[in-house]
Amino acid sequence: MFNWFRKKREPLQFPDNAAAFAHACSIGYTPLIGGLVPALVEEAGGMNRDGERRYLISLAGPQGVMKLWSSTLKGAPGYPDEGDFIGFKIVTIASDLPEPANLIGYIACRLERVLVPGKGWAVAQNFTPDNIKPDFRPL
Repeated sequence: MFNWFRKKREPLQFPDNAAAFAHACSIGYTPLIGGLVPALVEEAGGMNRDGERRYLISLAGPQGVMKLWSSTLKGAPGYPDEGDFIGFKIVTIASDLPEPANLIGYIACRLERVLVPGKGWAVAQNFTPDNIKPDFRPL
């Protein structure tokens, strides 16, 4: 009823970002609006005039790795480095564009190399600006 008798499972810890991303790819994440999908930063692409930093990322998709360009948002309190294990927040899915360009979103956080069973990846640093409203999730 309240999972009182459920056996607690220990979090999975990974030695490096590549190992954590490889495990995330083996899970096979389905892109959903509002979802946070694990990704790995491949290369930095510079900053635009609005203050958004662009990155080439590898996204853990349902059929394996998907590469796409993404960015942090204007006013982000931080930004990732090459090789970082990050969370890509999906804002919308454009049905008129081919994959993976149909995934519209931003780099929301840096993830720790710790997967907590039943909860997901632990967040190390948040890159979402304060002016973005948090998701409302009813219980």
